[in-house]
Amino acid sequence: MAVKIRLKRLGKKFAPFYRVVVVDSRKKRDGRVIEEIGVYDPMQEPSLIRIDSERAQYWLGVGAQPSNAVFNLLKITGDYHTFKGLKGVKPRLKVKDAEAEAAAKQAAVKAVADDAEKRKADAAVKQAEAQAAAADEEPAEAPAEEA
Repeated sequence: MAVKIRLKRLGKKFAPFYRVVVVDSRKKRDGRVIEEIGVYDPMQEPSLIRIDSERAQYWLGVGAQPSNAVFNLLKITGDYHTFKGLKGVKPRLKVKDAEAEAAAKQAAVKAVADDAEKRKADAAVKQAEAQAAAADEEPAEAPAEEA
């Protein structure tokens, strides 16, 4: 049985999402798989590539052949170089800066909270002005009713 490591397409039209799977080469693209060893999301910036290195190296070791796309992903993550025993080759995988993303999210939340506080304070001032204006008008109307 010829075993391949290839991509299984998921997602919607124009929004692809892939799973890296080990499958019999005679099966359909989205058919029954032997094992899922990772995910690939090209729509994120930078692209999300998460492959279980241990399982990928195991399947390469027992003779599974990667497709061209998976071969390129394995080179990016550095798993193929590790399998071949090449030293000094750094993975080219780019990851999101989680700290910068968290800081940006906190800044956005703080800006929204500040805006809400400002709106609440403006509403309180307008309500106080409306109550003061209503209080000024009430005494003027009261003597008119007595007469």
